[in-house]
Amino acid sequence: MIEFFGKGGIFIAPILFCSVIAVAIFVERLLSLRRKRVVPAALVRKLEEVVANGDLLAAKELLGQSRAAIVRVLAVGLRAAGQPRDIIKDHLEEVGRQEVAGLERFVDTLGTIAGVSTLLGLLGTISGMIEIFAVISTQTTVDPGTLAGGISEALITTMAGLSVAIPAIVMHRYLLNRTNGLTLEMERLSTRFMDLLCDGVKD
Repeated sequence: MIEFFGKGGIFIAPILFCSVIAVAIFVERLLSLRRKRVVPAALVRKLEEVVANGDLLAAKELLGQSRAAIVRVLAVGLRAAGQPRDIIKDHLEEVGRQEVAGLERFVDTLGTIAGVSTLLGLLGTISGMIEIFAVISTQTTVDPGTLAGGISEALITTMAGLSVAIPAIVMHRYLLNRTNGLTLEMERLSTRFMDLLCDGVKD
């Protein structure tokens, strides 16, 4: 395998590096975007119950039990309890944007890796073709064996670049959809929480 990739020229190394980074990002994001780490359903339901009953102290204690993204958003809303709805909404939206940015971290990097890997493969192809034509230009009778190096470099780098780019695109789309779903869920829960807080103030 090492010998095989060694025939791919200088562009194989950065392509392989891109593959390692892509896998590392995907695994890290899979762990970070688990639902229980972002929107723990059981905790949120219990929190809504105590807030609906007007027990803000119990709600504060519940929020202290988790470091989930939605908890950090709702904690800001809880601290703004008693203020006008618009103020609570502004606080929730501000911290919500910060948390969403955290969820989206590194996701776009996968898309970049997909594009870069494809271009590196193309560069390897061009490099191999240049080598082939360089050999042809110096020989009156072309020996197929002398072209093997350029042909190997062109084909191997193309294959390697696409082998990294295609999975990277799939991983990028998967994580993007997962992030969007969690973002919508956080928005829904934040709105629900804001309604409960405002109803509690009115009561």
